[in-house]
Amino acid sequence: MKERTNKSEQLRHRSIVLYDGVCALCNWFVRFIVDRDPDRRFVFAPLQSDVGRKLLADHHAVVASLDTVILVKGERVVGRSEAAFQILAGLQTAWRLLLVFRPLPRRFTDAVYDIVARSRYRVFGRYDACPIPAADQRSRFLDGAFPSSSPKQN
Repeated sequence: MKERTNKSEQLRHRSIVLYDGVCALCNWFVRFIVDRDPDRRFVFAPLQSDVGRKLLADHHAVVASLDTVILVKGERVVGRSEAAFQILAGLQTAWRLLLVFRPLPRRFTDAVYDIVARSRYRVFGRYDACPIPAADQRSRFLDGAFPSSSPKQN
């Protein structure tokens, strides 16, 4: 029981990215984050997973569909474009330059986000199931789901 409490306490100080585990674009974004997060600030779980559903329930967050990325930081939960901006802000990369768009009205940035989200399976493909993590990355994934490299196309 003590080990479980310690793990829960550790998660409070990490940023948890919940993503659509079968979406090829979402899995690419997770690999992108992993590759640019040397401080290991972010950990991951698919929205479809038991861990993902439990985190959402614990935070009283309602997600109507799997077409968004969710960022859980402590007790705060954000989604869509704001989650993407906060993730980019936490990375050590030139991609942080995209934060110049953050001051735009949220309804605009979310509308752009939604356009991409609606076409993500058609354009980028999807997996039959959430990919398995590479051995050296498993500790970053709360339930073992990891982006692989070969999505099926629709």
